[in-house]
Amino acid sequence: MLKRGLPPLHPGEILREVFIKDRNLTITEVAKGLAMARGNLSAVVNEHAGISPELAVKLSEAFGNTAQFWINLQKNYELWQAEQKVDRKTIRRFSQVS
Repeated sequence: MLKRGLPPLHPGEILREVFIKDRNLTITEVAKGLAMARGNLSAVVNEHAGISPELAVKLSEAFGNTAQFWINLQKNYELWQAEQKVDRKTIRRFSQVS
C-alpha cells in the first residue's frame, strides 16, 4: 500500500497526458498503432477501463518502456481504490498456525 494522502492517478490519465497528448498523437492513431479498437483505447484514456496485461505489452513496445511499468500503474491504482473501500474493522483476524 502506498502511504500518501493523494490517490495514484488512473493509468489512463498518464497514458493520455504523458504519452499521447505530449506527443501530439490522437487516440485513433495510437489505437491503430496498437492494433486495437479505438473504443477500447478510449475507454482506458477516459478512465473507464484499466490496462490489461496484453495492453501493457503493447504500450511498452509502442512507447519504449516496460510492461511492468504499466502493470504497476494499474496495480497501484486498484490497490489504493480497494484500500478506500474495505472496512478493516469488520475483518476477522486469524492467528498463525504453530
